[in-house]
Amino acid sequence: MKVIIIGSSGFIGSNLEIYLSEKAYEVYSCDIIEKKCNAKFTLLDKINPDYKSLFMKNKFDICINCSGAASVPYSFENTIYDFELNSFNVVKILDSIKVYNPECKFINLSSAAVYGNPMVLPVSESNELLPISPYGYHKVIAEKILYEYYKLWNIRTCSVRIFSAYGNGLKKQLLFDISKKILLEKEIHLYGTGEESRDFIHIDDICQAIDCIIKGDSFQSTQVNIANGKQITVNELVEIFNKNWVHNKNVIFDGIERIGDPNKWIADITILRSYGYRQSISIEDGIKRYINWIKNEKLE
Repeated sequence: MKVIIIGSSGFIGSNLEIYLSEKAYEVYSCDIIEKKCNAKFTLLDKINPDYKSLFMKNKFDICINCSGAASVPYSFENTIYDFELNSFNVVKILDSIKVYNPECKFINLSSAAVYGNPMVLPVSESNELLPISPYGYHKVIAEKILYEYYKLWNIRTCSVRIFSAYGNGLKKQLLFDISKKILLEKEIHLYGTGEESRDFIHIDDICQAIDCIIKGDSFQSTQVNIANGKQITVNELVEIFNKNWVHNKNVIFDGIERIGDPNKWIADITILRSYGYRQSISIEDGIKRYINWIKNEKLE
């Protein structure tokens, strides 16, 4: 099966390229960031990426869009640019598929941010979408674009709603924040109360989940939660960190609710499980791996 990954230099895209290649997919990739010479890699223009040429030169079975901005705070500060990356680019990719490669199935990386602060937990794909950030709204818009191209032009599409991704190589978000403060600061200051919860999923399991979706989904403008269906509070995560990284730093929660951040998340992953997904890396093992990785990184 021939696959094109757009945004192959990012955290999820780069890991997915390796994972699918090892699973015997024929993997092509592209990004605005240049990497080592690879006959199956295309460097895209940062200002005006030419998606049409991708689908004119090759006929793909699957296109996975891993590109875009992935920061809620950034979306408040740079709302227009976040829209361009997370919504408008999706139109451009899908229109190129429609014209040059209409048989190609399309997976777009959406986010649990589309749910906002869900009224009911665990949150299923049928829950009302109530985003609380520009990032969340732009992901909702992208999902509607996928529905448009499926209904009007029969382009087979699927939105994957990823919850709290983590793993070696990710230099942002909560685990990186804690690690950096252990190494560089006198105290570990964190947002919130510590009772906020997330549904974490390791990058290896995200790749496994996408593989399951490729093989099992109908691509009828579907939406699939990618998570583990397990809730862990920030306090519990800090405890796991402290067990595996001995330090003498105090952890202080400021009690401030950061704009755009939900209070509690846990996903219903009934659909994903029906495709054969099973968690392979526990949060405890994943954090151990992350700590071992971060200790070898030079942080400033």
